Amino acid sequence: MNILKFEGWDLFFVRVPGWVILLIGGVVILGLVWHYLRRLPRQSASVRYSDLSLVRTGRTTFRRRFRPLIFILRILAVALLFVALARPQAGQEQRDINAEGIDIMLVLDVSGSMKAEDFQPQNRLYVAKEEIAKFIERRTNDRLGLVVFSRSAFTQCPLTLDYGVLRNFLDQVDFGMIEDGTAIGLALATAVNRLRHSDAKSKVIILLTDGVNNVWEIDPITAANVAKTMGVKIYTIGAGKPGNAMYPVYDPIFGKRYQYLPNEIDEESLTKIATMTGGKYFRARSEQELDQIYAEIDQMEKTKIEVHEYIQYKELFFGYLLAGFGLLLVEMVLGQTYFRKIP
Repeated sequence: MNILKFEGWDLFFVRVPGWVILLIGGVVILGLVWHYLRRLPRQSASVRYSDLSLVRTGRTTFRRRFRPLIFILRILAVALLFVALARPQAGQEQRDINAEGIDIMLVLDVSGSMKAEDFQPQNRLYVAKEEIAKFIERRTNDRLGLVVFSRSAFTQCPLTLDYGVLRNFLDQVDFGMIEDGTAIGLALATAVNRLRHSDAKSKVIILLTDGVNNVWEIDPITAANVAKTMGVKIYTIGAGKPGNAMYPVYDPIFGKRYQYLPNEIDEESLTKIATMTGGKYFRARSEQELDQIYAEIDQMEKTKIEVHEYIQYKELFFGYLLAGFGLLLVEMVLGQTYFRKIP
């Protein structure tokens, strides 16, 4: 990146910044202009004549018409000299950025219970996908991946820095991808397996579910122990309002209707999973709370970035100095020769 700055000089043992010199120069130039304009209406002849009719009929010469050029040259010369005093420098900046990336696996429940519409006016899965998309947009130097689960679990998107691809995979997540169920332990094991070969200094799993584990191929606590051994931190989120929630039911005769079913979230297990791995358990009762939860996790898991800047400057004042003295010289020569005014 190219940079232009005004350094200033040490004048009379006092450091004068470049912007101060430019400010003084601007005031001086405005004073000269004001002084010149103030003199214009008051100009009078040095020699008085009884009759000026012959002069008035005379044609304005090229020399008289362009005589204000002398004053313009003087103003430009003063301006260039003040710019030279401000010591302009042109430099090129280079930055070395060292980022300690975080590997994050997002684990999302797509079981039938996520159809509950207690996050009005949308269901839980729709709102969860929207908030996960916001979380993805807030990350910059981290690898993110996505695991979805119901009766079983699979990797929807492996760890990647291509957030556009991850968003596309997230948009494709829907009900019916997997047989219905809630395999929390299997989902955690799948995410841990994806982080197994990661060399990132921080490895994180963010699990969102609204149910209770009912597939015992892998126990959730066992999966959490494996994660703890591998240095993986787990944040758990329980989604759903307390009490009963409206679930849509599609009847071939009556069409879509709703029935109230109780929310069942194993908060005790989710809290234990998070605590034993150094994470935290959250309860999301609304879309606003879910948004705040992902924002809080985003703040807690910040990537450490170190920026080193290198700037090489080249002095430019000499060119302005030569130009200023050159214009002064031209102004003096023209003022004493071609544009010389004889009273």
